[in-house]
Amino acid sequence: MPPKTRSKTRQSETQPEAKTKYQGKKRAFGQFKCKKCERTWSSANSWANMGQQCKKCKINVYPHKQSPLKPTEGEYNRERHNINLCEMCKKLRYSCKEYNP
Repeated sequence: MPPKTRSKTRQSETQPEAKTKYQGKKRAFGQFKCKKCERTWSSANSWANMGQQCKKCKINVYPHKQSPLKPTEGEYNRERHNINLCEMCKKLRYSCKEYNP
């Protein structure tokens, strides 16, 4: 008689698949690299399991590196945050900079 084993619940049934290493609930500083055109960018508006669209290729890109925001990173902004390229903004239907979980 085979030994009894516990039935395993698949991860997808219990929680969504992690698409980023960072799994915090707040904004993070993210570094992105498009796999299609190799364009790179960084953003202080990066979220766990959310991507940003490459301006050149128009494909969704997940950050390859994320770290919690330092107080100065959230305030410093060289370029306006384009809500049309941000997966979190699209989900919220407003700028993710205004979201405070």
